Amino acid sequence: MEVKVLSSKLVKPAYNAGAAPATEYIPLSIFDKVTFRMQMAIIYAFAAPAPSTASIEKGLAAVLAQYRAFAGQIGVNPDDGTPSFILNDRGARLVDASVDADMADMAPAKPTPELLKLHPDLEGELEEVVLLQLTRFRCGSLAVGFTSNHVAADGHATSNFLVAWGRATRGLPMGPPPVHHHKDLFKPRSSPRVEHDHRNREYYWPSATADVGHHGDGADNIVIHKAHFTKDFIAGLRAKASEGRGRPFSRFETILAHLWRTMTRSRDLSPEETSAIRLSVDGRHRLRQPAEYFGNMVLWAFPRATVGDLLNRPLKHAAQVIHDEVARVDGAYFQSFVDFATSGAAEKEGLAPSAVCKDVLCPDVEVDSWLTFPFYELDFGTGSPSYFMPSYFPTEGMLFLAPSYVGDGSVDAFVPVFEHNLQAFKECCYSME
Repeated sequence: MEVKVLSSKLVKPAYNAGAAPATEYIPLSIFDKVTFRMQMAIIYAFAAPAPSTASIEKGLAAVLAQYRAFAGQIGVNPDDGTPSFILNDRGARLVDASVDADMADMAPAKPTPELLKLHPDLEGELEEVVLLQLTRFRCGSLAVGFTSNHVAADGHATSNFLVAWGRATRGLPMGPPPVHHHKDLFKPRSSPRVEHDHRNREYYWPSATADVGHHGDGADNIVIHKAHFTKDFIAGLRAKASEGRGRPFSRFETILAHLWRTMTRSRDLSPEETSAIRLSVDGRHRLRQPAEYFGNMVLWAFPRATVGDLLNRPLKHAAQVIHDEVARVDGAYFQSFVDFATSGAAEKEGLAPSAVCKDVLCPDVEVDSWLTFPFYELDFGTGSPSYFMPSYFPTEGMLFLAPSYVGDGSVDAFVPVFEHNLQAFKECCYSME
């Protein structure tokens, strides 16, 4: 697929009241500081007739006036050296491109390296927080490649921005404005109580951990498989996992438990090994913060089990392990983290955030669930996208869960696996056993 770049520009915020506000510095929060240093990349597809570039750009300029962090930069406050978001209205990068091919030739597809051509070039030092590419196909369809710096916003905040962008493009009110971090937010208790082992969960000692691939496997033989779970299959899984339980496990708990077991089986691990999941937990409700909070407010649950237990005990066991571990990451857990992160202990002891991007996670798993985010509500005036999916992110064991473009309650799981494990994964992926 040959993509021709037609133009590249910075889209700056458009303020209704005239002059732009002064540059502001918003300090990174304790949650921003422990999140992944990575680009969050999504592909949207819109069928013909697709919205015009002019209308999309006008809506982007309008929404950036409300979401200034996405038009700024990440740096330091010159007054005190504090790592900060610089609200300087530099702008978001917008690339206009075209392809002499039909959208049907590549979509709806599983992520491959080809998808990277639908994003702006991410090589080198990126000065913008948000980069966008509008790629028009011969058939009149449009692909929107959205990339944002994860340090600036988590999935919840980013989905709020995307919905507001669509509304601004359609000339509608964008909804409640984002609520930004400030220095008086996330304060420790008057008598701080660190009640959990944050040193070995959100942080780690860099010298104590070797970042190596499992069994010598490397990143050069990873493929991304898309598994489609129908609504009926999911209902059957939930019934099986929840049998004899008063309240059924959630759709997410059930699918994740099933994939955890399936991946473990396909990896051919020894029964004594332990497998853990890194699972995001949103802290907005737990810390009584508004849904409009813009930034990161995520910590992680770490369900873990031996390979033998995962494979020899029923699906219910894996689902219960996930459920119990997520339940532990409650409001008290978040407050304990606040007390620890603001104490200065991490800096004094030389700890580093444990949210580190790796090529290989085996025997472990990470999951990004987009099942509850309103990504399909991005409407530029010609209707919802025909589908959306993560871009190419070949980290073995890094799962993405998204509502299927079919729109019937089915779910797509994007699963990076070693090529030599793919057949084993396929053989047990749709088994209820």
